Amino acid sequence: MENFAGGTAEPETEPDAARVEVLALPLPVAELHLHIEGTLQPELIFALAERNGIKLPYAGLDELRERYEFTDLQSFLDLYYANMAVLQTEQDFADMTRAYLERAAVAGVRHAEIMMDPQAHLSRGISLETCVNGVASVLATSHEDFGISTLLIAAFLRDLPEESALEVLDGLLAMDAPIAAVGLDSAEVGNPPSKFERLYDRAREAGLRLTAHAGEEGPASYIVEALDILGVERIDHGIRCMEDPDLVERLVDARIPLTVCPLSNVRLRAVDTLADHPLPAMLAAGLNVSVNSDDPAYFGGYVDDNFAQLGAVFELSDFDKARLAANSIHSSFASEERKAELLDELNGREVPHP
Repeated sequence: MENFAGGTAEPETEPDAARVEVLALPLPVAELHLHIEGTLQPELIFALAERNGIKLPYAGLDELRERYEFTDLQSFLDLYYANMAVLQTEQDFADMTRAYLERAAVAGVRHAEIMMDPQAHLSRGISLETCVNGVASVLATSHEDFGISTLLIAAFLRDLPEESALEVLDGLLAMDAPIAAVGLDSAEVGNPPSKFERLYDRAREAGLRLTAHAGEEGPASYIVEALDILGVERIDHGIRCMEDPDLVERLVDARIPLTVCPLSNVRLRAVDTLADHPLPAMLAAGLNVSVNSDDPAYFGGYVDDNFAQLGAVFELSDFDKARLAANSIHSSFASEERKAELLDELNGREVPHP
């Protein structure tokens, strides 16, 4: 049996009935690429709209769901931002966060690093305090309530000027917001990482961890910029690294984490079908890949759904799935103590080496 904390352990002879039952449960994973606004399920959108007296431009749930067929990233973003209108109060943000954690616990998530887009709420007249405090109030007891340790990441919209991001970051720091890291998301093409060099310098000075979306719709060169100019520790998406063999070698050598979101990539047409996804090739190349859900309410699945569909299409072995789970834990910004706890839980499973 492979020990995913490093080294190997002696295999047991015959797993007992209790062990077999445990193996049927989802593997413990860390979710590293999750936008909390992207967890707004249609039912909750309508419930919050009713509570806040907001008239939605959809006749009902079926009409809203019909709009979930996207042609590219921008077509998704248009709906994503429009649906945020229902988020008005701290309670709204708290209810959204709680709903995600309830579902994530079922999916096997034991640690979640949750991105929030404060600029998208400020532009609607919602204060930093409202959106941050609403989400953070639930995250503060997430381990106790759901068995999920959590961190909050402030993600900045790359299609807005860097000055806007700097102003928001300063506001977050001034209010001592409980953020652990900064990220970069939204429309990638035409908005290279280099546009945000000062933002990342400021975040680094403040002691925050650094990640950024790169190489989803944008070219492999954006991954290089995120590493060399922004100094990120982790790349969100990164699937287009496969177009640059030298970059792949660099990522492998440095064990740079890539937080891949397969169902998202299909729904946003970054790949044509799941069968075309480069994940197996990325694993074969030795890349440090994890599986995440991105915006699960919009892209057809949470982490367990992503694993299930990957397993069906590519016939991933239990060992491959456990390796992906271990990668997610090692690549997280969790404390070393928490990582050790999660790796111990993972290593308690009967995972045969291929």
